[in-house]
Amino acid sequence: MTEERVAVSCGPVSLTETRLRERITRFESERDILPGRVVPVVDADRVGALVAALAVRASGGIPLLGDERWDPNLWAGLRRLGDDAEPALGMAWATFSSGSTGTPRVIVRSEHSWSASFPGVTGLLDLTDRDVVYLPAPLASSMSLFSVAHSRSVGASILLPRAHTVSAADLAHATVMHGTPHALRAVVELIEGGARHRLRAALVGGAHLDHVVRERAEAAGISVVSYYGAAELSFVAVDADGLGYRAFPGVEVREAEGELWVRSPYFASGYLGAATGPFATSPGAFRRDEQGWATVGDAVDANPAEFLRLRGRRDGAILTAAATVIPEDVEAALRLIDGVEDAVVFGLPHAGAGSLVGALVETSPGRPLPSVRELREQARARLALSHLPRRWFWTERLPRTASGKPARAQVRDAALSGQVRRLG
Repeated sequence: MTEERVAVSCGPVSLTETRLRERITRFESERDILPGRVVPVVDADRVGALVAALAVRASGGIPLLGDERWDPNLWAGLRRLGDDAEPALGMAWATFSSGSTGTPRVIVRSEHSWSASFPGVTGLLDLTDRDVVYLPAPLASSMSLFSVAHSRSVGASILLPRAHTVSAADLAHATVMHGTPHALRAVVELIEGGARHRLRAALVGGAHLDHVVRERAEAAGISVVSYYGAAELSFVAVDADGLGYRAFPGVEVREAEGELWVRSPYFASGYLGAATGPFATSPGAFRRDEQGWATVGDAVDANPAEFLRLRGRRDGAILTAAATVIPEDVEAALRLIDGVEDAVVFGLPHAGAGSLVGALVETSPGRPLPSVRELREQARARLALSHLPRRWFWTERLPRTASGKPARAQVRDAALSGQVRRLG
């Protein structure tokens, strides 16, 4: 008799497909879930949270997975939003914006908006029902929830992290991972430290992927596919070979006045309730034209005919002494400085210049603390004078969101309040 494969596991806990379906059925029988109703789910038991989410979806409801580490007041407010909202008939999934600035917005989308992209992702990863997909980001992250839905459609096993970090024990089982560049770097460091692994492919999004991390991963036998997207737009562009971002299958891109516009079948439907954001300047007024093109305000170089050169959100630009500085441009240059592992660039208020460019750098483990003189000299070789950081700060580890993205608002607040060491 052939042993039934594991459908989902987390540390010592594992559920076969039969056992998973039994738990989903029991959950459905114990709850009265109305079609189109957003159902908040938060549980420190990751397998329990996943079972609840799948049961809500099977009942026609819309699961909204949270993170048990969030402040109770924040989560209570999000719960009320779900409870107070009108039923979102025709919707299947609810996720959050990245949450790197302010309170996360709740985004709702149809089943098709994700399932339409499944063949493209399956092809990029050569994913089959024999794979074990590792999801180191929290289930509250849209990237993890997407991969739950995708893995279930393919029949691949889902591996949830046993802690809020990548572990060597998990790597012994996973064959594919979907996570942030920060998570991939942690994986590479474990492997280089001697951890045994079975990883053959990694899907990486959510932030800039340094080419050195890609090379280190590939040297360890991991094929890396990085992508650009947004929680509102889903997949937009993909880089499967390290040469640059091209439009994801099924996606059209164009540039208008320095802004990236996208047309695809993968869009979310909008924000829950009366929220506004990059996809909606006012409730119900989405940034979408009559031809189906939409934008979340990302800056891009003109004429993205083949490769996209993305430059971050336009509303994150720093205006300093009549110059417009895109933080991602400066961050890319700072990562090239010897000993700098990562960096976050932000604006600091200044009476004369409007804003000064500030930078918090994270140094490589074991490297000595760089001097301001060294940082300025190497930055000056790569940046225009208007883009040079005027204030430098240092940390051993950048603060990050639960999904691994740099927590930009937290970085700026830490610099202003003196919580991180100022170098000059």
